[in-house]
Amino acid sequence: MEPRIDLPEIEEMPHEIAETLKLLPPLDAFRMMAVVPSSFKGFLELAGSVLSGTDFDPRLREIAVLRVTKLLGCEYAWTHHVTVGKTTGITEEQIRIIANENPVCSLDEEENLICSVADEITLNARLGNESLLEIKNRYGNRRAAALILCCSYFNMLCRCLESFRVELEKEKVL
Repeated sequence: MEPRIDLPEIEEMPHEIAETLKLLPPLDAFRMMAVVPSSFKGFLELAGSVLSGTDFDPRLREIAVLRVTKLLGCEYAWTHHVTVGKTTGITEEQIRIIANENPVCSLDEEENLICSVADEITLNARLGNESLLEIKNRYGNRRAAALILCCSYFNMLCRCLESFRVELEKEKVL
């Protein structure tokens, strides 16, 4: 059996964290965050700000998330965000393209750009000058920053999920 970081059961967690988790979907990603109690609140707040705290288009955000999770081979985040992405209007065909093209070039111009940004940040740890200028011109400074933060956050999350060896929940939770 592969080694893993054990995820705490709710009764093993500090009271405040356990109470917070009771209010959230039963995702093991949240239990993963609870392994280091001092980081739990900040990790959760950052997740919330990335996923719902900006005015960046949710469908485009989910395209970026799907691309990052697929590039990193993070089945956990990929599977959950396929579900989330569909609620934002991403189609099965778009999901197939995001998963299989390298680089992505069969979506529309804007969606291809989003995938390219996700690719650069994930594979190079730095967005190239041309891409940075393009997203600043298209979205403005704040939304461009939100896109970069989203890609960067999901790089961190996927690397944690994979390194902890968090497995997909046995029951559908989203």
